[in-house]
Amino acid sequence: MPGTRIGLHAIIHAFRRGESPEAILHSYPPISSLAKVYGAIAFILDHPQAIESYLREQDALWKKVQEEHPTPEHLLERLRRTQEELTRRPA
Repeated sequence: MPGTRIGLHAIIHAFRRGESPEAILHSYPPISSLAKVYGAIAFILDHPQAIESYLREQDALWKKVQEEHPTPEHLLERLRRTQEELTRRPA
């Protein structure tokens, strides 16, 4: 999102998970307004091909970074444990 450190991919994934605009804003307060969330969602819905292209580019970039700078196993294990804990918490 312009003016924040929140990438469009975060909004796309949250929206595709079924999160409401209010929940997205709550998860990413630097966005700063519900209007910006709705604007991002409108862009996502109006430009599906551009969004898919963007996501493919982001995936390719992420894979390249992972190949060049692999995450140490102890950090991956810590991340897995944290994700498991979060999925067990009630919403």
